[in-house]
Amino acid sequence: MTTNEPQKQKGNLIAIITMIFLFAMISFVTNLAAPIGVIWKNQPAFAGSNFLGMLGNLMNFAAYLFMGIPAGKLLTKIGYKKTALIAIAVGLLGVFTQYLSGVVGVGAELFGLPANFFVYLLGAFIAGFSVCMLNTVVNPMLNLLGGGGNKGNQLMQLGGTFNSLAGTVTPMFVGALIGQITVNTAITDVNPVLFMAMAVFAAAFVILSFIPIKDPHEKKHTETQVADKYSPWNFRHFVFGVIGIFIYVGVEIGIPGTLNFYLSDITDKGAGLDPASAASIGGFVAGTYWFLMLVGRFLGSLIGGKVSSKMMLTSVSAVGIILVLLAMFLPKEVTSSMPVFTGSSFAMTQVPLSALLLVLCGLCTSIMWGGIFNLAVEGLGKYVAAASGIFMMMVVGGGILPLFQNFVADKVGYMGSYWVIFAGLAYLLFYALIGSKNVNKDIPVE
Repeated sequence: MTTNEPQKQKGNLIAIITMIFLFAMISFVTNLAAPIGVIWKNQPAFAGSNFLGMLGNLMNFAAYLFMGIPAGKLLTKIGYKKTALIAIAVGLLGVFTQYLSGVVGVGAELFGLPANFFVYLLGAFIAGFSVCMLNTVVNPMLNLLGGGGNKGNQLMQLGGTFNSLAGTVTPMFVGALIGQITVNTAITDVNPVLFMAMAVFAAAFVILSFIPIKDPHEKKHTETQVADKYSPWNFRHFVFGVIGIFIYVGVEIGIPGTLNFYLSDITDKGAGLDPASAASIGGFVAGTYWFLMLVGRFLGSLIGGKVSSKMMLTSVSAVGIILVLLAMFLPKEVTSSMPVFTGSSFAMTQVPLSALLLVLCGLCTSIMWGGIFNLAVEGLGKYVAAASGIFMMMVVGGGILPLFQNFVADKVGYMGSYWVIFAGLAYLLFYALIGSKNVNKDIPVE
């Protein structure tokens, strides 16, 4: 061992911890949209519109459509570290802009809505660029820091765990911070959360700046590139898989996002919970969904080597369909006990049984991404890299599908909107059973 080896290991450890925190920040920033949307939709100008309340979520995910492929190219051109630093800086700017929405344009109107709402949407869009770039760099960077192989995979699984934990805590934290949501609740009430996010981004930028990280793309490719007449789009099962990823991310976000709106709604359209605690209960229940995703990912990693992706996706899609159907047809008067954070402790609280069934869907959605991805790139060979960039673009479904679901919710009610989720899960079942078959094996992939 050289004298520089202990110093290198220490630097790697700091970099690993930094990347894991960034992994958590991806989920933290993304999951701020739904609880903040509850605040906006309860403002008088929004008249309780779920569609408008979900616009911040749309802006966050819309960034993927524009940044998915460029993020991959940026990674190749300037390297992992510089891409991560840019992503962190953009994330800080995005959260700061959301903070400014409580300062700039307050009291003014634009297109009949509060002007500061549009400042918030801009901040959500900027934050979406950051999250997209971080998603592109964090996974491979953790794998690199772990030296690849089992250690690299272990670090990525650890990062995924913190990602799920952040998704679990965010709606709970915001719900407990805000308490009862009224027309007087303002975006400034979540400033402590935004300050914390900015502090983490700033600290991560400074720490990462001083850590030397060897880039796997240091060697330049000198071979002449030959134009290929094929692309991932020539594979039918990949095209179906791209649609599947779009739908999956929408389903994953739409289930807890709309459920949070439903439980936090203190009008006749809501679940009928105590107005004083509806927001915190809604946040906790949504957080439980993300916790079950964490559990599902852990269980999936245990059985993934023994059960095929096709079987896993088939099973969880079918179970998800059953849970959603039951949730839609059960009256809200049928309740069940769940542990809910009351502000100072946890207590068992009655919630509609349909809410509990929707939360259980987290176990199903937890392993869908990996299953769809594996099935979609099966047999693609040299086209896998290009396919990955396209997949990242399709994360935009997490913004579009929930927005459409909440448009439906405004028309037919919260539970009726879950027909959108049902249709999405039905497509994923089709993909697992039929659409994932590679019928283009005649295309050369070496």
